[in-house]
Amino acid sequence: MITRISKALLVAQIGLFSLLVGVDNISDYPTNYAFVEHVMEMDTLFPDTTLRWRAITNDTLNQATYALIIAVEIMTGVLCIAGAVRLWQVRGESAADFNVAKGIATAGLVLGLSLWFFGFMTVAGEWFQMWQSKIWNGQEAAFRFIACISLVLIFLNQRDGELA
Repeated sequence: MITRISKALLVAQIGLFSLLVGVDNISDYPTNYAFVEHVMEMDTLFPDTTLRWRAITNDTLNQATYALIIAVEIMTGVLCIAGAVRLWQVRGESAADFNVAKGIATAGLVLGLSLWFFGFMTVAGEWFQMWQSKIWNGQEAAFRFIACISLVLIFLNQRDGELA
């Protein structure tokens, strides 16, 4: 039973984390929008980079991107919390029922992993060359999120057996 409870609690923690990040991005919109804007505008990269043609300097597109990031953070949180509640509800049921109940939690974790891996590491990190910026580089933070979410996703999706 402790393993099932642990899975529900860890998924809930990722959910609360994601909701907090989303709410923080709304509450401190200008500060956190500046990060997205500078990354997309590629204005703090190495001076001799030849990849600045990828920059997006359109404020409407930058705002839309930031809104999408916030929406995905909040949706990640909602799915993880809903998934954790579902896991909690079936914690004493059969192994088959518990394993089937992992779907919502898995969806939330994969959505968060997609945001921070694909969105931050791939799109921001490589397409917009965020790694070159000494000021607007969020790769270390994104990697911490990726690692935590990945570990919970792996743990969650280990098959659960029948309770003793």
